[in-house]
Amino acid sequence: MYKASSYWTLYLNRVLLILANFCQKSLLGENTMSTMNISLPDQLKNFVDERVTSSGYGTSSEYLRELIRRDQDRLRLRTMMLDGGSSSISGEADKKYFDQLRSKVKK
Repeated sequence: MYKASSYWTLYLNRVLLILANFCQKSLLGENTMSTMNISLPDQLKNFVDERVTSSGYGTSSEYLRELIRRDQDRLRLRTMMLDGGSSSISGEADKKYFDQLRSKVKK
C-alpha cells in the first residue's frame, strides 16, 4: 500500500507529464486552431443547428470538425482499397491466412 506522500508524488508526476506533452504539442503547433468562416444557405445552417442539438455536439464547429475527420478517414480508406486493388496477389486468402491474421491482431 502506498503512503499518502508516495501517492501524491506519483499523481503529480503524471500531471507534469501530461502538462509537458501538452506544452510540447502546443509549441509545435499541433493543438492550435485556425478560424474559418463559411457561408451557408439558411436551409443548410438550420440543418447543422438541428444536428448539433440532436447529436450532442457542443457547437457547430465540433460538428463540422467531426464531418471533416470522417471525410479524411473515408479518403484514407479509399486510398488503401485502391492501393490494395492495384497490388499484385501475394497469396491465397484461405483459412490459414485468416488464422495468421487473427493471431497477429491478438498480439
